[in-house]
Amino acid sequence: MKPSKSPTDAPLRQVNEAERMESLASYQILDTEPEQIFNDLTQLSAFICGTPMALVSLIDDERQWFKAKVGMEPNETPREHSFCQHAMRASDVYEVYDAASDPRFADNPLVTGSPNIRFYAGAPLLSAEGQPLGTLCTLDTVPRQLSTDQRDALRMLARQVMAHLELRRIRLQLEDERQKLDGVLRMANNTGEALYANSRNEIFVKQEQRLVRVSTADLQYVEALGDYVNLHTTRERLTVYGTMKDLETKLPGRDFARIHRKYIVRLDRIVAIEADAALLDGNAVAGQSRTPVRVPIGSSYKAGLLSRLTLV
Repeated sequence: MKPSKSPTDAPLRQVNEAERMESLASYQILDTEPEQIFNDLTQLSAFICGTPMALVSLIDDERQWFKAKVGMEPNETPREHSFCQHAMRASDVYEVYDAASDPRFADNPLVTGSPNIRFYAGAPLLSAEGQPLGTLCTLDTVPRQLSTDQRDALRMLARQVMAHLELRRIRLQLEDERQKLDGVLRMANNTGEALYANSRNEIFVKQEQRLVRVSTADLQYVEALGDYVNLHTTRERLTVYGTMKDLETKLPGRDFARIHRKYIVRLDRIVAIEADAALLDGNAVAGQSRTPVRVPIGSSYKAGLLSRLTLV
């Protein structure tokens, strides 16, 4: 025997659609692949309610999309044909005992055609903020109604669906935060490495089978030589395998400048600029005055070099 008043007669609450859609979007769930937990809860709903069809239905602005389904072929249907757009705004389980005899649904294409819905029962899926996202619903092709126990079970299963949607949203948020944190850490590491590179005062160079420590304060200039690089210090010349680009990243940028495609000089060793050459403070030879070292300046590097010198 049917209740004297159908649950579909109860007033449906008004919803701010913009806020509801924003809440739905925050779950990042629409058009995602099937997930076992939602499939299981949908299957359990159909089993408990004794219906051939059950859905986890989410309502966006133009359609209802099924995250999980039992006994239903399409993945979505137009929102205007959706029973769930009404059910999600109900205060409790929303039942339609016989859609074909209900004037609100009798002409619905889902009733007059496939899947030939007669019975519908949907429990609202409410976000933590109370926004209705859709329903967990069961459907049949013959008129019927749920028992009290079935209604209670559908409510509980709907809460489980929402609990897993919340867990999924939190997991995605945590992953997003982790990626942001990774990005910040990478930036910090890169900044730290750059600061370290700009403050380091020594480098190691490989000479045959040993590593030699070289103070950057002793370096006068660096010279490219094919696949090798010559490091000219105040005492000696060291030849290492490598490129100017590699070495340039290892030298403190505040102290050194690239002045030619083949030369890097230490700025405080420059004693004069003559035409297209830099004169560097030379090495002292016993009993003799220092002889300046002449290093060419490339035309494309000259403006950059002059901008780093204190000119009066």
